[in-house]
Amino acid sequence: MSLTGTPFLLTTIALCAVALVLPLTLWSRVPGPGPVRGAARLLMLLLAQATAISMVFVLVNNANSLYDDWADLLGTGDHVGRAADLGADGTGGIAPESLPRVRQTFEQAVGPGMREAGGVRVTELRGRVSGVNAEVYVWLPPQYGEPAFRHRSFPVVELLPGYPGSARAWFGSLKVHRQLVPLMRDGRVAPFILVAPRTNLLARSDTGCANVPGTVNAESWLSVDVPRMIGDNFRAEAAPDGWATAGYSAGAHCATKLAVAHPDRYRAAVSMSGYNDPREERSSLAGRNPELRLRNDPSVRLRADRVPPPVALYFSGESGDGYEAGAAIQRIAKAPTQVDVVLLPRSAGGHDMGLWRPQLPEVFRWLTDRFRTRAAAGSGPGAPGDGVSGPGGSGNLVETGDTERSRDVVGAGRVRGSLPRSPSNGGSRPAEHASGTASRAAAARRP
Repeated sequence: MSLTGTPFLLTTIALCAVALVLPLTLWSRVPGPGPVRGAARLLMLLLAQATAISMVFVLVNNANSLYDDWADLLGTGDHVGRAADLGADGTGGIAPESLPRVRQTFEQAVGPGMREAGGVRVTELRGRVSGVNAEVYVWLPPQYGEPAFRHRSFPVVELLPGYPGSARAWFGSLKVHRQLVPLMRDGRVAPFILVAPRTNLLARSDTGCANVPGTVNAESWLSVDVPRMIGDNFRAEAAPDGWATAGYSAGAHCATKLAVAHPDRYRAAVSMSGYNDPREERSSLAGRNPELRLRNDPSVRLRADRVPPPVALYFSGESGDGYEAGAAIQRIAKAPTQVDVVLLPRSAGGHDMGLWRPQLPEVFRWLTDRFRTRAAAGSGPGAPGDGVSGPGGSGNLVETGDTERSRDVVGAGRVRGSLPRSPSNGGSRPAEHASGTASRAAAARRP
């Protein structure tokens, strides 16, 4: 029975109900001597507790997409076929463009939200460079299938979840595609292809989106194998001008790191409640090794780069949970690196889906502005023949039913405030803690 399926949820609810009824009906009817009756009653109470906890876990897991299946939950899943030393650029000297084209078969993805807004498709990709074998989810914008756009290519945003976390969370818990469809149709957001690859590749360990020879090549999986497959199967803009990354929590760290480390593959990155130091995630492989820790810290890389990367970075977070990471990058960034930092009020919510979900319209408007700015300079998405169209401007006041913000300042080295129209918890409960551990509470526990 699937961990995330409706049958399993209904089963846990039924078991919980039965476990509650048992002591009410049998408490005074248990036969035997006193010790036997006491033991039986204790077992009934323990059963009621266990089934209630199980039901709550299933509800929280379904709401936040923490674990995809039983293998993820039990730590028996392993998606790494091999992990050769691929060198500093993560290619092992292999020119990806020299490899045969990757032809993939896609199916309709299953799970919450997967059939909405045109549907999400999924494929099992065998990474020829990274040695990773895992699923990749793809959502196509409404314009992709329209005759007027049949000869146009589309910009791509690679979506990264937290840890533990499922790539499906972007479509199930965050409802990114459902939120973006109306904005894409009226031109406020560019028609991005959304790509969500699996990042939970090893049992009980966060890869930190890093290459760890002999263990995992997560960085090459995300920045080489996945983009190559997307380019071979869809009308996607070429890297780097047509590609961006976005993530929350541990995925936010990955998004920033990939863009800073590979400006030849990405032009922009979005970090929601992220961090710079891999050690912020206790389960991170990169955080356990001093050399890997420095190599995978984007702030360290920016200080060390003799030539600043031509990337645009967006950070959002509350004080103590993501804001400081953006402020640190902002202090050291030099042109042509651009940095926007959004300070969220503490009333906006916690380190959970309720905080990140309402930010998505603003995040994708920011990405649209960055791509159009580059297009106005004569290159990248938005130029004649691509899929970017519609009005946009960094000085407008943009309002939707999800968020409202004053865009009075946009640019490198500027700080903006972002105030959700309504409490951004969006009905989330305190138990709905999202994937990742870089919360204020977790930060207080870290050395």
